[in-house]
Amino acid sequence: MNRLPSSIYPVVDHPRWVEILGGAGARFIQLRLKNLAPETLRAQVIEGLEAAARHNVRLVLNDYWQLAIELGVDYVHLGQEDLDEADVAQIKATGISLGISTHSHEELQRALTFAPDYVALGPIWPTKLKKMIWDPQGVERLTEWRRIIGEKMPLVAIGGITCERAPSCLAAGADSVAAVSDFILNPDPEKQVQRWLKATQGKN
Repeated sequence: MNRLPSSIYPVVDHPRWVEILGGAGARFIQLRLKNLAPETLRAQVIEGLEAAARHNVRLVLNDYWQLAIELGVDYVHLGQEDLDEADVAQIKATGISLGISTHSHEELQRALTFAPDYVALGPIWPTKLKKMIWDPQGVERLTEWRRIIGEKMPLVAIGGITCERAPSCLAAGADSVAAVSDFILNPDPEKQVQRWLKATQGKN
């Protein structure tokens, strides 16, 4: 199987979290930046890359594939709507790894036509952080996705996942478990990284 850098996958909204969580042991972090002026966006991605380099983190940039190519980000993550505009061939030509969000069988089949480096399924449980038109998928859908995509394609679970729920996602077929609020809203995010690492160790 093509392995992902880690079984835990924090998704964060500011590069300071790459420093904090990366310093605590997270090695696979997505930077999801929204509604920033172009110069601020670029500066924050650079800040995230610098923190990633300090802590041996594989950084994922959500959406901004052209900036990822320009700055040499490790991974780009695209939603279904992003695929309408992105030049996936150009992304792949640069050697950047590609992740794609899926919420339905139709979206999964579309994602697989791009031969991504991983697919994400969500929301597994209800999430209040992001308004979703999709109902919770449940861990059983992870097992279904694993059967469809085979053993070589990495699978990421996301949506309403907590440290306590993470092991069940890995047991159901996910290779890595993503979360936002369970990291960045935790009063002790560094300790939370350690809890997640311990909870997911050897589960996939």
